[in-house]
Amino acid sequence: MASLGLSFTPAAKTSTYLGSSYSTFFSHSSLSVKTSQSRSGNSVFACVKCDLPESLNVRNGSPSIPIINERTFPKFLESARMEKSVNRSNNTRLKLFSGTANPALSQEIAWYMGLELGKINIKRFADGEIYIQLQESVRGCDVYLVQPTCTPTNENLMELLIMVDACRRASAKKVTAVIPYFGYARADRKTQGRESIAAKLVANLITEAGADRVLACDLHSGQSMGYFDIPVDHVYCQPVILDYLASKSISSEDLVVVSPDVGGVARARAFAKKLSDAPLAIVDKRRSGHNVAEVMNLIGDVRGKVAVMVDDMIDTAGTIVKGAALLHQEGAREVYACCTHAVFSPPAIERLSGGLLQEVIVTNTLPVAEKNYFPQLTILSVANLLGETIWRVHDDSSVSSIFL
Repeated sequence: MASLGLSFTPAAKTSTYLGSSYSTFFSHSSLSVKTSQSRSGNSVFACVKCDLPESLNVRNGSPSIPIINERTFPKFLESARMEKSVNRSNNTRLKLFSGTANPALSQEIAWYMGLELGKINIKRFADGEIYIQLQESVRGCDVYLVQPTCTPTNENLMELLIMVDACRRASAKKVTAVIPYFGYARADRKTQGRESIAAKLVANLITEAGADRVLACDLHSGQSMGYFDIPVDHVYCQPVILDYLASKSISSEDLVVVSPDVGGVARARAFAKKLSDAPLAIVDKRRSGHNVAEVMNLIGDVRGKVAVMVDDMIDTAGTIVKGAALLHQEGAREVYACCTHAVFSPPAIERLSGGLLQEVIVTNTLPVAEKNYFPQLTILSVANLLGETIWRVHDDSSVSSIFL
């Protein structure tokens, strides 16, 4: 029986930098997504243009992103529109555990919340079966399990299900599955005959395993919430990206928000409204197969403007890159790509680093392997956002007020 050797220790505290002008949103922070054993790195990509308390250098042409561990409150939480403060002293019955999919994000969430990650033993048998044992009591506790169902999707999904089952059999009071990236979310409807709706199937599996609640980030479509027979808290990561964009010296008159397809218009419109009510453009995209996109034409004016393309995920990057090519063809001055989930399936890195995009802004809901770093990439942390949401769920406070 081979052990994965999960060992979580509090990360060292480093310097923090904050966005300068978006007072109603989260302060952004870039994050180096590494394994829990290696949390080093003290330089950033040259493209990151935030205000920093100290200069950071790119060494040997190999950029990395600083780890931000400062336990600070997001700026907007100090505003008067918050209904009430959250009781953060009531943490004796709150337990936070991490799976193996993204332990760095779990550690960042724990740091923000002022907690230690729970001790858990996760192993693989020789035939690939997963063994999980909680190494501390959760009887009567409110347990949160952080595990995105990313690549390898089926392995991480099965690990989540067994973690939920272990907590339920250990007499946890409530079990919440914190799923920063919900795999199979794109299989949310039948587009052809004899297709499965895998998103509903996965929702049933999580529910039957014993989860009492799900907390997920930027689902591919809102209808996926309806597939669960338990409460779902949908966390929108737009505030993190908006705060970063607000730190850039781009005139609001030069901005245009672009939806890469018709299905993402609602997402792009909401993004544009928060970003100084910027105008909206739409790329008319037609698909001839899975992961194959063909751009047809552009609805809207982008000539001479800075175009910000907004999507929930970047997989093979075909949609984003073809859309960027069309925007340049229509006269856009610069093109930025923003998404929550950096899936980055081959050949995404080659496409994104081809020079069409000024910057690719993603979050760390998924771990980005160091081999997939490229100069235009910026990774923002959603740890504060998820940590604050977990506190509010635990305290029975409003979650939607975070995103008003």
